[in-house]
Amino acid sequence: MKIAIVSGHDEGPTELNAFDNALTKAGIGDVNLIKVSSMLAGNAKVEKLPELKAGSMVNCVLSTVTSKNKGDKITAVVAVAIGKELGCVVETTGINQSKEDIKNEAIFMVKYMMEKRNVKIEELIVEEASHTVEKVGSVVASVVYLNDNIIK
Repeated sequence: MKIAIVSGHDEGPTELNAFDNALTKAGIGDVNLIKVSSMLAGNAKVEKLPELKAGSMVNCVLSTVTSKNKGDKITAVVAVAIGKELGCVVETTGINQSKEDIKNEAIFMVKYMMEKRNVKIEELIVEEASHTVEKVGSVVASVVYLNDNIIK
């Protein structure tokens, strides 16, 4: 199994436009995202996000938060734990919280998921996007499940 881990943040005139702009900054703005739960095959390989075919149906774990309150500090985080047998992904967000606290929460959750499954973590990756809202802001962090059908 191959995955890419991406993040982005941006502003826009509306909440939807800010979200779309953040997706575009993350490299996943021109595809249809299908939210999936949090499981990976064993020994998943993390790769750089390749160019995706526009309009493709793309499975992902998506963490996102959008705000129209000027000055809000918004953060989206994904944490990925990869083991030999399987892997787990968690997503979490925060508004006006410490980035470190949000990242630590994600790490705690993904470690717990792996521990409950008795799987040793071989690799742990945390990706976050943070943004201070000017007018309408959005952040996204995502684990994108890659396959040959979606790659340009």
